[in-house]
Amino acid sequence: VPWSSRAASLGGAPEPEKMEGAGSWDVLDWTIDPISRPVSLVKYDFLLEGEEVVAEGYGVVLVNTDEAGTVLVTNYRILFLSEGTRNIIPLGTVPLATIEKISKIAVKGQSVPRQPEKNPSHRLLQVIGKDMRIIVFGFRPWTKQRRVIFDALLRCTKPAGVWDLYAFVSGPSKFRNTNLKLRLLNEYFRLIGRRSHRASMSMLEDCSFTVATELWRISSANENYALCQTYPFALIVPTSISDEEILQASNFRARGRLPVITWCHPGTGAVLARSSQPLVGLMMNMRSNMDEKLVAALCSNFSGVEGTRRKLYIADARPRKNALANGAMGGGSESSSNYFQSEIVFFGIDNIHAMRESLARLREYLDTHGATSSDGMSSFLRHGGWSWGGGNLSSMSASVSTLGDSGWLIHVQSVLAGSAWIAARVALESASVLVHCSDGWDRTTQLVSLASLLLDPYYRTFAGFQALVEKDWLAFGHPFSDRFGLPTISGGGNAPFELSRQSSTGSYSSSPMRQSSGSLTTQATSSSHSQASNNSSPIFLQWVDCISQLLRMYPLAFEFSSTFLVDFLDCVLSCRFGNFLCNSEKERQQCSASEACGCLWAYLTDLRISEGKSHVHYNLFYDPSKHNGPLLPPAAALAPTLWPQFHLRWACPFEAQVGELEAQCRNMAMKFSELQKAKEVAERKAKEVAATVESLTADLQRERQRNTSAVNLAKKASKESAAIKRAIQSLGCKVHFSGNGDCTVDIEANPTVSPQVSLYSFSQRESDPIQRDEKSDLSVSITVVGDEVLPNNPIIRVCESLCPMRMRDGGCRWPDAGCAQLGSQLVGLRANFDAFDRLSIYDSYFDSDKL
Repeated sequence: VPWSSRAASLGGAPEPEKMEGAGSWDVLDWTIDPISRPVSLVKYDFLLEGEEVVAEGYGVVLVNTDEAGTVLVTNYRILFLSEGTRNIIPLGTVPLATIEKISKIAVKGQSVPRQPEKNPSHRLLQVIGKDMRIIVFGFRPWTKQRRVIFDALLRCTKPAGVWDLYAFVSGPSKFRNTNLKLRLLNEYFRLIGRRSHRASMSMLEDCSFTVATELWRISSANENYALCQTYPFALIVPTSISDEEILQASNFRARGRLPVITWCHPGTGAVLARSSQPLVGLMMNMRSNMDEKLVAALCSNFSGVEGTRRKLYIADARPRKNALANGAMGGGSESSSNYFQSEIVFFGIDNIHAMRESLARLREYLDTHGATSSDGMSSFLRHGGWSWGGGNLSSMSASVSTLGDSGWLIHVQSVLAGSAWIAARVALESASVLVHCSDGWDRTTQLVSLASLLLDPYYRTFAGFQALVEKDWLAFGHPFSDRFGLPTISGGGNAPFELSRQSSTGSYSSSPMRQSSGSLTTQATSSSHSQASNNSSPIFLQWVDCISQLLRMYPLAFEFSSTFLVDFLDCVLSCRFGNFLCNSEKERQQCSASEACGCLWAYLTDLRISEGKSHVHYNLFYDPSKHNGPLLPPAAALAPTLWPQFHLRWACPFEAQVGELEAQCRNMAMKFSELQKAKEVAERKAKEVAATVESLTADLQRERQRNTSAVNLAKKASKESAAIKRAIQSLGCKVHFSGNGDCTVDIEANPTVSPQVSLYSFSQRESDPIQRDEKSDLSVSITVVGDEVLPNNPIIRVCESLCPMRMRDGGCRWPDAGCAQLGSQLVGLRANFDAFDRLSIYDSYFDSDKL
């Protein structure tokens, strides 16, 4: 039994009694002193910037998973830390803005005779989130911990004004926002075919953004939000309609939300337009010439076909009966007879209240039949049976029927079908479509934005998805504060969640399927703290759910993954950033949300940059070439299923891991990427080795050339040596070549004189002195050296001292000869014989004083 061991470990009490009824919880029987502990001054590393701990609860049990730990309430979220590791438990950690309802619950088990003190009422705190989770915290009896936590939640989750939200307290940090108006103008330029234009602050200051084409123009009629407070400052309207006519047409639409263009087909000229309901009145007989003219201008002529106008569809998102009922309040729907070449179509999508109730039923169904239900029981164990859903086929059928009775999937299918129909009319018929509901900011936004995403591949990328959300949801005034139950710019608005208290003798509130004849009955005693008119509704959540269905049908068409959609939705619901606060662009401008708060888009971009294309937000299967046009799903394909990553992640965490295959593919892709990088590194190294080999080959070639040159030089030197030897021998001298390369020349000065005089003796060694010996033969040592060392060669110095061609300044009258004179004979030592042959008698062979 889960709770018995937990209770024993926390309080050391005897094994508690079982409770009667649908559940089989163990009674929490902690026997500790009710010591009140102040808020700890410990600085937790996991707290965000500006996040502060307000209250703490110790020895708390998370009933869903039977985990004990500590509950922290901060100015941003509820944190649940595990008892042993002090790690954050995701299931028990909920941002305050995500909480929809908090209830105090007192559960009492069956009385034990003669031991009434053994059956204290157990203090539970139920938290219902907008993100499909229902969790319950169990507190120790005879303490005030639950009251402390509840009061702290009451203070922190019900701020007096929008400036008290955590997004304003934390500030922009490093996730700073850029100007939303500039991004909207750039998207407008793209839509009307002026991609070369780039928005700037000077455009906003002097209103020079009013660019026009032949068909459409950007109007500044709502620059100060005087035309419509919930529309953006700039609007795309037909070029043929003036700003004065726009002002007149706005008076015929609810809340001044006149028909304006939200998407243009770049090829055919067909447009998507949006507005609110016309004010036709109870008798449906009110008309407006300016409104009819404006709507007619949306149907431009077909390109190249003069006088042929395209068809106009007016898509009313409401059921027909609801549209007629709105006539009693001055609203209603158009008449096709008043609008040229038009057709009225009703989509039958229910209002915000039906969507809110539908999601609540789906959430209760998941909690009832989930693996981590808030009553601490798995659906396999409920009602004492071990079979799915309660132990028999009838229970199984009942649970399936309950899923259908929630209506959520039917509503999702209605939105998908309506959007696909609109996209098909624009893509296949080149028709223009005007979409509206009652106020034009809930169902209209869903249909228009989803149809744009189907038509335009750009909106299926990260950058395009941001542009789509900022244009159709933020700029055109979807009331996020009202739908999320947050305070508005005036400080009012809906309460962020509903507060109720069960009676101390009652029991845990659960679905009817978990109620039995036992003691588990629900009796609410305190009134709700929320306003009577609750306008909260999961409209935006439903739209993201529709995108997840399209992503399932077309896995190659989207750059982002389902994980990105979940993280994006969590960020929106948490209100950690300022992008989705307030109800309109005007309100966000008044409270300076862009400057004072962090930016959700910058945060998500920073996450992706950290890991690049391997990040989980990227769709591994994205291939833009496969779906570079519109997506037009047939009706048979529009059968939605539960979104596992979002709907099942808390109630059925194991089954929610449908992305396990995707995770494996991602791991394989990461390994492939690593191998690809390793291949690139190897290729670079191979190129470097090839370059090195090529360089060495070139060096070897040069060495061979130098070797060849040296061989040739040696041959030339050998020839010169032979010539010198012959020349010296012709003078009657003897030439002796030693083994070390020295050459000795013996010259007989006078043949009749027997003594020989050694005139000069030179060696290759520079340190050998010049020796003279009158008793020895005249000998000359001649060393042949290269040209580069000629100036220091002794034989050259001898030549210079004896040569008659030497001039006084040290020059030579015959510089090309390279010869030397010994005695009265010309001896060519390294002589240039060609120059010798060209020598003329007039070249001052003899000194001028001898002539």
